[in-house]
Amino acid sequence: MDRFEYREGNLFCEDSSVADIIGQVGTPVYIYSSQTFVEHYRKIASAFSPVNPIICYSIKCNSNIHICRMLAGEGSGFDIVSGGELFRAIQAGGDPAKMVYAGVGKTDSEINQALDAGIGWFNIESVAELENIQCITADRKIVTRAALRINPDIDPKTHRHTATGKKHSKFGVDIEEAESIIRKYAKHPFLQLTGVHIHIGSPINSAQPYIEAITKVLAVIESLRKDGFVIDTLDIGGGFGADYVTNQAPLAEDYAKEIIPLIKDRGFKNIILEPGRSIAANAGILVTRVLYIKESAGKKFAIVDAGMNDLIRPVLYDAFHFIWPVNVDEKYVPNNRSESFDMPGLVEYDVVGPICESGDCFAKARKLPELKRGDLLAIFSAGAYGFTMSSQYNSRPRVAEILVRQNLSKLIRRRETYQDLISAELLG
Repeated sequence: MDRFEYREGNLFCEDSSVADIIGQVGTPVYIYSSQTFVEHYRKIASAFSPVNPIICYSIKCNSNIHICRMLAGEGSGFDIVSGGELFRAIQAGGDPAKMVYAGVGKTDSEINQALDAGIGWFNIESVAELENIQCITADRKIVTRAALRINPDIDPKTHRHTATGKKHSKFGVDIEEAESIIRKYAKHPFLQLTGVHIHIGSPINSAQPYIEAITKVLAVIESLRKDGFVIDTLDIGGGFGADYVTNQAPLAEDYAKEIIPLIKDRGFKNIILEPGRSIAANAGILVTRVLYIKESAGKKFAIVDAGMNDLIRPVLYDAFHFIWPVNVDEKYVPNNRSESFDMPGLVEYDVVGPICESGDCFAKARKLPELKRGDLLAIFSAGAYGFTMSSQYNSRPRVAEILVRQNLSKLIRRRETYQDLISAELLG
């Protein structure tokens, strides 16, 4: 389970007892392993080293400034999608020249902010956006680089909300139109349209969709190059999977061995990767406390103090997260994360939160050791798209975040207070 493991029935994050951390900060709380973040980053960097990639961590998956600063220290650039993410990345010590700016709705203010910062590349999502950035750069006489985001019309076999490379996606341009767009707009004196970007969805637990997508765009690139157009940058996006279930996702080297032969020695000056969940997901857990055990019509509910406002993935994406008590009898120590985990003596529960929504459910009919009021549950693989998608729905203060390094735990975001809920509303 990466750097989360049970020792004599007690869950540890690296060398820190999760129960001891909870004793200091309470629940709900996100707990992250710094070593897991770093190791996953380094595995990707090592696997793709033959093409000397620019790795741009996808800041949207977990944007805490302490985590971004840690990855910047490893040499990471950043994939950003808003002015706020650009601000975060710079505050974390990121190099703007190693940042790519995606997103379909960049405002003029955000575009100017990125130009002022010296952004590495704009990932262009539409002709309208392309024309607008050309006008802004020309008015300001600032030269910058851009990559056209192409939809290769590949089905990545993922959830409909996270499939982004199909023909009718709101992201990017249709591959059938891409070549003519580059031919028309590539000669602009200030916006250097010399790159191609693809991002087909997430999570993608196979290299095959990347192979299909890259093969399609390489044909476009070669056609353009034959006529003298410079395409020196290929951004293959992100989307690599994570082990929500043990061994669900390929290793970084498994993706690399299939992808590198396609792109190596193809004349690219820059190869860009935008990993997110493959670095962050298994680096974090959400710990919650059982408030009540309820029985109704033969069904048992474990009602916990975390809600869908803290972790929305199960209701938004029908996502599976392995859930297990923080402290268990040693006979119940799990040796993997499985959707059908079973042992003698387990009890079936729906694990639900306190939000006034029927969808506020983390797991249905999940078999767990028998629970009682006060027990701690760890919701695993919560490091990506967990806190970053959280909200104050039902006027619930957002939770604390803890970063662990070996036997030391550091508060990297305090728990919000009731005063925080209204502070932005007090105008007079």
